Amino acid sequence: MRRFVYCKVVLTTSLVWVLVDVFLLLYFSECNKCDDRKDHSLLPALRAVMSRAHEGPGEMGKAVVIAKDEQEKMKELFKINQFNLMASDMIALNRSLPDVRLDGCKTKVYADDLPNTSIVIVFHNEAWSTLLRTVHSVINRSPRHLLQEILLVDDASERDFLGKKLENYARTLEVRVRVLRMEQRTGLIRARLRGAAATRGQVITFLDAHCECTVGWLEPLLARIKEDRRSVVCPIIDVISDETFEYMAGSDMTYGGFNWKLNFRWYPVPQREMDRRKGDRTLPLRTPTMAGGLFSIDRTYFEEIGTYDPGMDIWGGENLEMSFRIWQCGGSLEIITCSHVGHVFRKATPYSFPGGTGQVINKNNRRLAEVWMDGFKDFFYIISPGVARVDYGDVSSRKTLREALQCKPFSWYLENIYPDSQIPRRYYSLGEIRNVETNQCVDNMGRKENEKVGFFNCHGMGGNQVFSYTADKEIRTDDLCLDVSRPHGPVVMLKCHQMKGNQMFEYDAERLTLLHVNSNQCLDMPTEEDKMVPTLRDCTGSRSQQWFLRNMTLML
Repeated sequence: MRRFVYCKVVLTTSLVWVLVDVFLLLYFSECNKCDDRKDHSLLPALRAVMSRAHEGPGEMGKAVVIAKDEQEKMKELFKINQFNLMASDMIALNRSLPDVRLDGCKTKVYADDLPNTSIVIVFHNEAWSTLLRTVHSVINRSPRHLLQEILLVDDASERDFLGKKLENYARTLEVRVRVLRMEQRTGLIRARLRGAAATRGQVITFLDAHCECTVGWLEPLLARIKEDRRSVVCPIIDVISDETFEYMAGSDMTYGGFNWKLNFRWYPVPQREMDRRKGDRTLPLRTPTMAGGLFSIDRTYFEEIGTYDPGMDIWGGENLEMSFRIWQCGGSLEIITCSHVGHVFRKATPYSFPGGTGQVINKNNRRLAEVWMDGFKDFFYIISPGVARVDYGDVSSRKTLREALQCKPFSWYLENIYPDSQIPRRYYSLGEIRNVETNQCVDNMGRKENEKVGFFNCHGMGGNQVFSYTADKEIRTDDLCLDVSRPHGPVVMLKCHQMKGNQMFEYDAERLTLLHVNSNQCLDMPTEEDKMVPTLRDCTGSRSQQWFLRNMTLML
């Protein structure tokens, strides 16, 4: 009997020590050695242990599958926020997530004296589960001494649960969470300005209201700002599926750019940036533009550089405006590849815009084009001719800011920061390509990559008939170039690669011909078989092979 009792004691003791070992391992892995950072709280480790025990929906970022008999209800709920609200509500507010960082990031050690930060989150009619999951992920995965406060800025929400219930819930959290209320709907830009003005931290970190921060997300952002207060830093934005809430790691091999219509786009990181970092993918990645929803900035620097443009409405264009301003006025914009934050990407917005989405974004884009783009704004205006009729208000104060900060011209930005921009730095013409014989124009017909370029009656309104003949001898329409891979065509539109080859045309201003160098044939009017597509033929000097490259100007 004694031997049996003795064995039970030994087994129980061993089990306790195993559990202690597991707890300590989780503590140090989840807290990223937070004991070394004077964050002695065991709560993050305890939460980590508890989250590992969860096998519920969405844990470790897994997709949530809705039962067949719930599909109709799910579709109805989807319409409220334009994401799968049923799936979101099934997931714990503190769900576990995978560590998606590069291996080299996991071993980095950061200084003890990093600046602290205030988190600003603007919301309008946000779902309870996504908003609170954002808040909990910030609290659970941020060293406590670095987290000054969280500010939730309510942009005139109309849902009851975002009123007193939210304020009462915020008071139960172990981090100071303040709820600020806008008296009327003002949009993201002005609501962020309100939140920023109320912050007390050394750094302001802006997040959207449907995000999830991962382990180790905050320290690398703050460490870079500590190195250089003029660095504005963004995490890698991971994808949270709007349909299943599956967590999918974003790529560290893409960075921000934009097209002629001033739409933000992700493009592959160029080799020159890989060379600058000597192949070390854990180092900060210089990006020409940012997506705008998630970034950190020194609070004083944010004020020095002009915060947001308060003349912009609601949402749209503010990310490019700030990107241009940061680079042209002496700062830097970087993606910190060791920081990962997930974001629910929706296919449509659930919100209405006063005057319509297009009107608001066009106004904002006109403001940034007028202040920051100098003569290169013509690319935007000519490809989007309707924009010229949009009233963009008074930008004199922003131009004064540009002068006061002694900001560089947009040509400098294209030359030094974004040499692979879709807007060519040097070009021969910007406008229509008109055939002498038919008096018709080359037209992209709104077609996509790898489709044939079109041929249509000239309308003189820009848009689809705007092409730029560049100093690199490309015929470019936005980020697509005319490309011919074999004699006689077809002439298709492919992504511009700036390597000449199949995309190289030589224009003879005397003969008015466009010679495709690789095939040694000339661009010609369409054949009888396909009257809507220009072709290539052996050069004869005929009128059908002559083209006027006309620069277009719009009355603004």
